Amino acid sequence: MKAIRIPILVTTATGALAFSTRNVGLSRPNSSVTGSFFQKKHAFSLPNKRLIPRNDRGGGVNSLNMIFGNLFGSGGMFDTKKSIDYTALDHPGPELATAAEEGKVLIESSKDPSLRLATFAGGCFWGFELAYQRVPGVVHTATGYTQGDEAEPTYQEVCAEGTGHTEAIMVYYDPKECTYESLLDTFFERVDPTTINGQGRDYGKHYRTGVYVHTAEQLAVAKPRFEQEQTKLGCKIASELKKTKPFWPAEKYHQQYLEKGGRLGEPQSAEKGSTDTIDAMVEESNEMFYI
Repeated sequence: MKAIRIPILVTTATGALAFSTRNVGLSRPNSSVTGSFFQKKHAFSLPNKRLIPRNDRGGGVNSLNMIFGNLFGSGGMFDTKKSIDYTALDHPGPELATAAEEGKVLIESSKDPSLRLATFAGGCFWGFELAYQRVPGVVHTATGYTQGDEAEPTYQEVCAEGTGHTEAIMVYYDPKECTYESLLDTFFERVDPTTINGQGRDYGKHYRTGVYVHTAEQLAVAKPRFEQEQTKLGCKIASELKKTKPFWPAEKYHQQYLEKGGRLGEPQSAEKGSTDTIDAMVEESNEMFYI
């Protein structure tokens, strides 16, 4: 079987458009293929993603606005960007948004100076946030976007990989109850640090993983831990270890997504110390894929 790598336009689990590439085997299926499409079992696998044009769930227009805007300038039928209303977010959303708007990286909470902040990226932020919600000593969490240069990025823009951001979470923790080392424990328990630009079934630069430090003290803890993990694995770690950039909160529906029930309306435990399996999967699509 020969394989080629082709560019495709996909929708993510929440409907946003994104460019990707996939290896496609050039083999003749046993059953006949009719027309310009074939069943999923004869095609390449796209877990939790679907090719357009079928049943775009609403995020596509904003992504097309960004794509066409970059090519032809703003305006036109796709110029429909919807900004995030940061004032409607629960704490710590508004605090983080204000800091990002001012180009600042917070070290401690302005509302509660006893709480320290830490930023991590571990692929899709839904399950990753829930893992940190369960850590004793973690008081608040927020999903969002970091390590990019565009202001006020939306989910659709980040998924289109035009802003440079990665999906991430912000952790507010009490250093008297929770050490930065224990937060790194959670990171390495949840993340395969050898995977480049992705995690699990999710791939793309906006799913790259990393530890983004706020202070020299955090770096002093994280750097030797990365070296230790690399020695243990015997190969180079792909996860980033960098100074954090401003953190832009994600849309409200992304916040504490799995605790609130996710798409299937089945809440998952955020109780401290919970060891319940975290299931961030959404329903599979059995529809036809057009190529």
